[in-house]
Amino acid sequence: MTTTTTTPTDTKSLWKHVLSGVEIVVSKPVFRTWFKGTHIVRVDDGVVYIGVPNLFAKDWISSKHHKTILRLLREVSDIVRSAEYVISTKAPEDATLPTLTREDALPQSFGELPLKDLYINRADNLNPRYTFDSFVVGSFNELAHAAAQAILERPGMRYNPLFVYGQTGHGKTHLIQAIGNEIKKRFPDKKVFYVTSERFSQELVNAIQTNAVGAFKEKYRKFDVLIMDDVQFLSSKEKTQEELFHTFNDIYEKNGQIIFSSDRHPNYISSIADRLKSRFNAGMTVDIPPPDAESRMAIVKSKASENGITLPQETLMFLATSIEGNIRELEGALNSLLVQTHMKKRDLTLAEIKEIIKNNVRPKKMVAVKEVVKIVSGFYNLDEESIYKKSRKKEVVRPRQIIMYLLREDFALPYPSIGQKMGGRDHTTVIHSYEKVKEDIKTDHQLEQEIAQLRAML
Repeated sequence: MTTTTTTPTDTKSLWKHVLSGVEIVVSKPVFRTWFKGTHIVRVDDGVVYIGVPNLFAKDWISSKHHKTILRLLREVSDIVRSAEYVISTKAPEDATLPTLTREDALPQSFGELPLKDLYINRADNLNPRYTFDSFVVGSFNELAHAAAQAILERPGMRYNPLFVYGQTGHGKTHLIQAIGNEIKKRFPDKKVFYVTSERFSQELVNAIQTNAVGAFKEKYRKFDVLIMDDVQFLSSKEKTQEELFHTFNDIYEKNGQIIFSSDRHPNYISSIADRLKSRFNAGMTVDIPPPDAESRMAIVKSKASENGITLPQETLMFLATSIEGNIRELEGALNSLLVQTHMKKRDLTLAEIKEIIKNNVRPKKMVAVKEVVKIVSGFYNLDEESIYKKSRKKEVVRPRQIIMYLLREDFALPYPSIGQKMGGRDHTTVIHSYEKVKEDIKTDHQLEQEIAQLRAML
């Protein structure tokens, strides 16, 4: 029997196709918790804008399910370049999907850029949108930018390796990929390759399983410039660390340039071999801290200009002072403004922008310990009083540890304060509880999902 597949021609059918695929690979509770109320807001220039009900859903879906969603979207059309997530509680009226040819898919913001340059090049994995032209330099990242510029003068000879670290959303990936794109432009003969540590590790596992380790080694040791993102995920992966160590040595000895990024200084990445840490620290290690207010304003102005939005000074100032620390949250807020401007077909008032930003920006956290205890104990069907008692029953100990973890991780309460409020426990007990949950999350997928649901409830 022959089956035929109908390609969706409208946004509702397209999203229904995606949800059908997601539902197969996640549990029912996860599907109900995170995908209820999601929808496609619009499709524009190869970008599918997906509406989610709140910031927690945006963070969870984009971090955990982005690859699956993108794959399902591309099953319908390979014109889809990317997916963006925006806060949108109301689905728009059903709309017909644009009938795209590869010529139509050219975004206006790229001007005369050839179509082949809009897509990630599978030969080097670099995103062509990450360039120094679009990289905003401020006091917070000027040292990292200066190091990058020095590398461009003599790749492999200055600051080798370059190790860039900082919290998520500070522009590390943009910077290291911009180096790769610029080296390609200045030195066309150099072989450049960008890879995440997770991808590197998975490729190695696949090579071992298929007896193709020789081909794996040959692939990575031929590059003149190797750029590896998020090396903190190499923690405890001994075989991957060993292979990276030898790959590093091979490229380095040929005067090839090596660039790493991480969310923390190499000395503070746990379970990394000393010899690999030594390599990480051998060149230039530079931090990208959160952007200051002046830099945030420059970023807002630049990102708004890239998206064809002209914002008055008052609005720029409001956005820069309301959204602190994370460049991705700035971009997310601007995406929400872009969607609303597109839907309303006019410029937004400051009052409207404030209302949108109120729902899009993570609020500064205030906490009542009793409220956290109430929510967590209710989630696990426990009596609140049992949390404070000295009980060592397993069904009580784990929720108590989770409460301590949340109070420390999400609300930054001091360990002694947590211990005092949790029945007069010693601060060392709190530290043990926090560290245990933090480690268990890495391997216990169910625990990870439970904590995500608790965070949404909080």
